[in-house]
Amino acid sequence: MDELLSEKEQIEAMRDWWRENGRYVIGGIVLGVGILVGWNQWKEYRLTARLEASARYETLAKQVSGGMLEASEATANELYENYGSTSYAALARLAMARLYMDRSRDQDAADTLNALLAIRGGAESQMVGRLRLAKIYLYQDKPQDVVDLLSGFEDSAFAARYDELLGDAHTALGQIRDAAAAYKRAMADDPRAPTVNRSLIQMKIVDLPDDEPAMDGAAAEEPAADESVEPAADEIVEPAVDSGDDQ
Repeated sequence: MDELLSEKEQIEAMRDWWRENGRYVIGGIVLGVGILVGWNQWKEYRLTARLEASARYETLAKQVSGGMLEASEATANELYENYGSTSYAALARLAMARLYMDRSRDQDAADTLNALLAIRGGAESQMVGRLRLAKIYLYQDKPQDVVDLLSGFEDSAFAARYDELLGDAHTALGQIRDAAAAYKRAMADDPRAPTVNRSLIQMKIVDLPDDEPAMDGAAAEEPAADESVEPAADEIVEPAVDSGDDQ
């Protein structure tokens, strides 16, 4: 009899607990299912967005290779606006910058690359963009902009390429010591997997002007004040010789 009452008490206790906490349990289950469904939908959305962005970028690549500027700009703007969080938007800016340079629109190319550098993330595409922007600045005869753009990236995978361009910029600014130092850093690139043309950089180092102006020549030596100077042979005056005619 006691065992029967004990079981009834346990059942009643479970019913009481369920009445108090059942709605929380159900709510937790519903919330967990909702989170799981939402997460799966979000992953599916991102996958769909990436596939769409990939397709749009393929279209852009064909337009750029065909030199279709207006069509390329329209496709690129669609990628910037609708798929800006994907890597394809960054790749689109790199492609458009190249197309602008092909059309001699260097400022449009520079503006496009500056917009790329302003985006968060995408470190690899930004390193490429920074390299190409520095080359445009050199083309535009803006060496100081190159120095400002590339300084402070000694540890990046593009360090050697940056240093070569820094050397070019310092040379243009007449900063010969800084140019030589930058070229030497570029020459320190791993020879087993070089990222720069070491022979070309060596030629640039050889062609650097002297850091200090060369002497025009040794100053002519002047005789010391206490040194006697013998007259030239044709300047010697012979003493008069008495011929004896006066006698």
